[in-house]
Amino acid sequence: MAPIPEMESIWMDGRLVPWADARIHVLTHALHYGSGVFEGIRAYKTDEGAAVLRLTEHLERLLRSAKLYYMPVPYTVEQLHDATFEVLRGNRLDAGYIRPLVFRGYGEMGLFPLDAPVNVVIAAWPWGSYLGEEGVRHGVRAKTSSIQSLDHTALARAAKATGQYLNSILAKIEVLKAGYDEAIMLTERGHVAEGSGENVFLVRDGVLSTPPPSDGVLEGITRDIIMRLARSEGIEVRERSIARSDLVICDEAFYTGTAAEVVPIREIDDHLIGEPGPVTRRMQERFKAITAGRDEEFGHFMEYARA
Repeated sequence: MAPIPEMESIWMDGRLVPWADARIHVLTHALHYGSGVFEGIRAYKTDEGAAVLRLTEHLERLLRSAKLYYMPVPYTVEQLHDATFEVLRGNRLDAGYIRPLVFRGYGEMGLFPLDAPVNVVIAAWPWGSYLGEEGVRHGVRAKTSSIQSLDHTALARAAKATGQYLNSILAKIEVLKAGYDEAIMLTERGHVAEGSGENVFLVRDGVLSTPPPSDGVLEGITRDIIMRLARSEGIEVRERSIARSDLVICDEAFYTGTAAEVVPIREIDDHLIGEPGPVTRRMQERFKAITAGRDEEFGHFMEYARA
């Protein structure tokens, strides 16, 4: 994957600071214990300027994640909304990836963190397709990982927390070293959960299925968009537990996520699924129309800077 390009500035605790000065202490609590929550958000270039896909929903989820980990955020959604566009303007970006991060800062050590300060940062930079343009066009090769998805009783799975991604890192390394593009992670009961950083959808007999939150999946914002798009196209959508065998006998499969967007899966565990099918292609087309500001039904998902 490409390295992060150096930009001009990052928003830190209420103000823009030069990119190179956006530093933290080595004894920052989150660095030692993973006590942080974050979002991945994308801005897109439209005829009306830079627009951010469902920015408010992302920021609301950020605050919910922080609440689940007892981290009071000293900013409102509205303030973080304005700060996001301040970052885009400060780096002269009309499209790119946005990373808000809330974390326990320097001052306390140990597993009881409530006296540690809470810091908030927002960064942005250009970032292309997470799984590659070739994968977007023709699909990626997926492998079921031996690393299990985390259960609700293990961590606050409704939160998008930094430490929770350690097992995703292991899954990603495992499948890439084996020659595949992305992982599929299972629950401890053997149900399909998600990719290392994406939600999973399957199509069989014209029905679109995706694992439910009860199977330990993050309720992805792109996931929600695809479910709404499919229903608007008259496609039946089911949230249901998916068995590993369903991966082999499905007609189509694809990943969704902010970084990945909508990426077809052409092969799972060396079983050929094939080139992207009609449902996958239609979801890609509608999603692209939304992010380009050309979809009338879901145009409200694109948010612009406040006047």
